[in-house]
Amino acid sequence: MYNSIVTTKMNRVDPHAWFPDVLSWIADHRAHRIDALLPLQWKDRTLRPFLYLQTD
Repeated sequence: MYNSIVTTKMNRVDPHAWFPDVLSWIADHRAHRIDALLPLQWKDRTLRPFLYLQTD
């Protein structure tokens, strides 16, 4: 848990926004795109909704 919080802060991501969003998406997210949920790649859906509407 601590590691995830530090990683989000190092990537200038708000952990309070990242955790709920990732937890709500992880069950339905495609396994080969799991890297999109990491703090380095993650973008808040409320700010960038088009990223989550793309199909593979």
